[in-house]
Amino acid sequence: MDEKTGLDVKRERIIKIRVTENEYLELKQKSTKPRLAEWMRESCLGIASSKRKQKVPSVDPALLRQLSAMGNNLNQIARQINVTKSNVINHIYILSVLSAIQSEIKDIKNDSESTR
Repeated sequence: MDEKTGLDVKRERIIKIRVTENEYLELKQKSTKPRLAEWMRESCLGIASSKRKQKVPSVDPALLRQLSAMGNNLNQIARQINVTKSNVINHIYILSVLSAIQSEIKDIKNDSESTR
């Protein structure tokens, strides 16, 4: 995170240096961070390392496939609504179906969280 702007900054530049085995061991010994790059940025530039986001919890692959399929279906429905010039009754029906699907997704999410 950029301290001046408060925005996340993507590091795109790579710096490669050659060191001897002894120099490498000395750098690793002096390092106070688990990764040498973090320690070097902090030491050389005075930039504190940003906090890493929490790990994404593991998810049942079958559940993930099912949710992905539901999401794809929702996208197809939304695309069809936007393309088709249908009457108001069709839109109301489609919205009620979408609401039911949303409710099912919430139930699946709650069930998944309660089994952890």
